[in-house]
Amino acid sequence: MKFTVSSTGLLSHLQAISRVINAKSSLPILDNFLFKLEAGVLTLTASDLDTTLITNMEVMQSDGEGLIAISAKILLDTLKEFSDQPLEFDINDSTLAIKMRSGSGDFNLIGQSGEEYPKTPSLADDAKGVTLPTQTLLSGITKTLFATADDVLRQVMNGIFFDISADNIVFVASDAHKLVRIKTTAAKGDEACSFILPKKPTNLLKNILPKEEGDVALKFDSKNACFTLSNYTMFCRLIEGRFPNYNSVIPTGNPYKALIDRAAFMNMLRRVSVFSNQATNLIRLDFTRDSVTASAQDIDFSVSAKESLSCQYEGEDMSIGFQSSFLIEILANLNSTDINIELSDPTRAGLIIPFDQEAEEDTLMLLMPMSLND
Repeated sequence: MKFTVSSTGLLSHLQAISRVINAKSSLPILDNFLFKLEAGVLTLTASDLDTTLITNMEVMQSDGEGLIAISAKILLDTLKEFSDQPLEFDINDSTLAIKMRSGSGDFNLIGQSGEEYPKTPSLADDAKGVTLPTQTLLSGITKTLFATADDVLRQVMNGIFFDISADNIVFVASDAHKLVRIKTTAAKGDEACSFILPKKPTNLLKNILPKEEGDVALKFDSKNACFTLSNYTMFCRLIEGRFPNYNSVIPTGNPYKALIDRAAFMNMLRRVSVFSNQATNLIRLDFTRDSVTASAQDIDFSVSAKESLSCQYEGEDMSIGFQSSFLIEILANLNSTDINIELSDPTRAGLIIPFDQEAEEDTLMLLMPMSLND
């Protein structure tokens, strides 16, 4: 088979799907891209068995049809050095010899049989489906991904929980210290259903969704999910198991509330946390009627810091401790100019909620406290 493509167009598509390929693959064939030419359309596939990413591109010219696996490293390293120009691929279907011609040179390599490449997963007949706007999916996974865990014993915590109902879709992630819940009414399902999406496919979606438009068609069964975008199709294995009841850990009826400038609060925490104990990262927050004071100390090195920031606070004076790195991470993943902090007790989780919620979205972040040694 023969085909001619744009060098930069091919590179762009291959770079997008190359993130699927592991540095050390369990099967040598997975170090390759799968090329499939059919009816003048080139389909490109990358896989690591658990996740498969597929994209299509039009070719300038084509002769014949076929299937071949080509080394990902050789292709990417070569294409990076080309300026935008037509590249002709001439592939011998029997010997798998590949000749790549540019305007000024010939490049020869050997491919592998495309028939040896793992087959694309298929979903069960009873797979469930939902359609959601690209921006809604991107917002949901971007704001929750940082809160996922790396827990060998509790695999269900290592991904984002999609809780779909007839009213909304809820994205949830937690590592037992912090929890993020994003509820959106911009999309909904036909019935109550759920699944847990692992980190790797989530990161892949985070990279390709900003370039996409329109809606994402999502289908899933008990083991796999398929995301169909305008330019990509991704199949991935889901995390099996039951996600914890996240609603049960969100405290309600919090009488102590503070309205704080997010950026100013985050910058104060960053300065004060430099002086915290490196092992605990404990930072103390003292709330009074019109201010919040952050303090930290490391007795081992005889260093300490204290800084105050004006805020609107309702309730009795209260002191609570948090791990500064987690609190700063939460604030960095919010977009609102101001935030509400809701507290009920120094031993119960604190809620961090953006003052200005985005349209059709309800964002809530939770952080477990640390004990203070008064």
